[in-house]
Amino acid sequence: MTADAAAQTARLIALGVHDLAGLTATAFADLVPDAPEGDGVLVVSPSLVPAADLAPLLTKGDQPGFVVTDMTDLADFVPLPDEVVPDAPLYWIAGIERGDEMAGWSPDEALPAIRERRRHPLTVSEGISWLLQEPERLERNRCFMTIASRKPKAKGLDARTPAIWISNGTGRDGRDRKGAPKVGWCWAGNRHTWLGFASAAARH
Repeated sequence: MTADAAAQTARLIALGVHDLAGLTATAFADLVPDAPEGDGVLVVSPSLVPAADLAPLLTKGDQPGFVVTDMTDLADFVPLPDEVVPDAPLYWIAGIERGDEMAGWSPDEALPAIRERRRHPLTVSEGISWLLQEPERLERNRCFMTIASRKPKAKGLDARTPAIWISNGTGRDGRDRKGAPKVGWCWAGNRHTWLGFASAAARH
C-alpha cells in the first residue's frame, strides 16, 4: 500500500467507517485497491456504507454533517446509466475538480459540458468521500453538486439532484446546524450561483 493510500485508509478507520461497514480495521484495510498514479481519493461505495451513514462523519469546524429531512430516499439515488462506477466496496477517483467555473449553471446544462470534457461528474458517495479526506474543499459560496447520482422513476429520472453545501441553520435544518456540512438536493433545471459541479478525470 502506498503512503497516500495508507494515510487515507487510516483516516477512514479513525472516522469509524470500518465500524459502519461491520468490519475490523484490518479487514477494511484489506479491501483497499492499489492507488492510481498521482492524486487520488479513496471512495467508500454505497454497497459498503450508504451515503446517508457517511454524511454525519463530515465536519466543518465542530459541526457534523447531516442529510436534509426531505431526502430520506438518498439510498435510491444511484449512478446514471452512462456512468461506469467500479463494482467494488472501495475504489479510487482521480483528478477531482470542484467545478466552481460552472456556478450558476443548472445540472441539465452542466452534465453534457462535463462529459464533453471527457470527465465524470461525481456521485454523492464520491463527493462525501472526497470531503472526508479533504474537508477544506467545502467552502461557503464554493460548494458543489454531485449530479452523477439520480433516482430512477418509472419514466425517466426524479427531478432532484444531490448536492453538498453548508447549512445556514434556517428552516428545517435548525439553528444548531448553522455552518454544518449539508447533503441536500436541487432541481435539475435550476441554477445556483454558489454551487459548482464536482467531477473527476477517472475512476479506478
